[in-house]
Amino acid sequence: MSARTDDLLPRRVHVGYALGSLTTGAFGTVPGLLLLPYLTDTLGVAAGLAGLLVLLPKAWDVLINPLAGRISDRTRTRWGARRPYLLVAGLGVALLFASIFAAPFGIGNGAYVAVAFLATATAYAFFQVPYVAMPAELTADSTERTRLMTWRVAVLALAILISGALAPLVVTAGGDGIPGHRWMGIFVGALIAAGAVGAFLGTRGAPTGRVEESEPSLRAQLSVATANRPFRTLLIVFVVQAAGIATVLAGVNYFAEQVLERPDDGPTLLFAAFVGPALLVMPLWRRVGAWTGKTRAFTIASLLFAAGALALVAAPVLPPVAVYLIVAVIGAGYAGEQVFAMALLPDRIAEAEAHTGKRQAGVFTGLWTAGETFGLALGPGVFALVLALFGYVSSDTGQAAAQSDTAKLGVLLGFTVLPALLVAAPLLLIRAGSTHRRTAARARP
Repeated sequence: MSARTDDLLPRRVHVGYALGSLTTGAFGTVPGLLLLPYLTDTLGVAAGLAGLLVLLPKAWDVLINPLAGRISDRTRTRWGARRPYLLVAGLGVALLFASIFAAPFGIGNGAYVAVAFLATATAYAFFQVPYVAMPAELTADSTERTRLMTWRVAVLALAILISGALAPLVVTAGGDGIPGHRWMGIFVGALIAAGAVGAFLGTRGAPTGRVEESEPSLRAQLSVATANRPFRTLLIVFVVQAAGIATVLAGVNYFAEQVLERPDDGPTLLFAAFVGPALLVMPLWRRVGAWTGKTRAFTIASLLFAAGALALVAAPVLPPVAVYLIVAVIGAGYAGEQVFAMALLPDRIAEAEAHTGKRQAGVFTGLWTAGETFGLALGPGVFALVLALFGYVSSDTGQAAAQSDTAKLGVLLGFTVLPALLVAAPLLLIRAGSTHRRTAARARP
């Protein structure tokens, strides 16, 4: 079925909305990539404690994100309910992100990082939740939402490539250690600000959705969202998979140095291999989704990611070119995961709002982004636990300490087997949900 003309969005809105992924991509990537090594190898924080310092501030988002969603649901401005948050909260994230790596104290910098990260995560909630809620209100057409998400994920992949590949280089160019990380914080903060301003300006004049009443309380909205089985299943799968993806991000530096033995150019090459193909396969995934349906395409992409991660276990005996090709396969699977998860979310929101007749996008996306943020924080925490269990030695010199073969094995398993399991295992929930829906459909008179 073709979309109605009034459901189609101009290319300006596609691009403008997608620019917000510069913000989400940079904030979602760089802390997962550099914060744990910064704590263990620059500030000298023990691996287990460092994992907690990364995890706990983002766990706060489980509480704050639904509240941010309800607040944006009830916002009424001439700019719409969501757009003011893109600008104000987005610029706040940019400033606070730079502060995370400022290291203003001679001692206690680990605790300072935790507090600064908590403040940044709070500001980010008020950007991310309204941003993710917008597609359900921009268009009522499911195919147009997929097109919108394709643009968004393309920019997301570009943001990951820019921030993930260049941030380590900025640290090196800035003199490594604390000075290098300060320059990196400024660089990534500028990227975050560019995405916030671009999304705000690019969605000017775009549809803002009907102004509906919301449920009378946050508790009532949360009850509606969590009782929605299709949304709940998708959320659980996405959260667990986000943890798996985050273990890959957290392990890049460690894998490059301890397994590939290429600490200088290894992280950048791994990121280029991971994200570059993602940009190329985006049109292909869109065709796969049109051919098989979004849910099946999401499953295919997830299995491709998991298969690539398992194959990477052989990295110590493979030539570098083979390692980077396998990482490219993982990146292709990641691109499909993101496209179809993000395309399924607004469909679930629209179905729920059509059923209840009330505005709920903010709370649904508040739960979604809280789960995603928690998953992205859980990944580094679990990876740090693996490092601790396998005897990884921390350092306060700005350079990694010499590691035992056992510690190197922990790095390898945490970067390969762990994310493969976290991405593939929750697919069983999707299969069970599909069986439940078919059974329910046959039972109807």
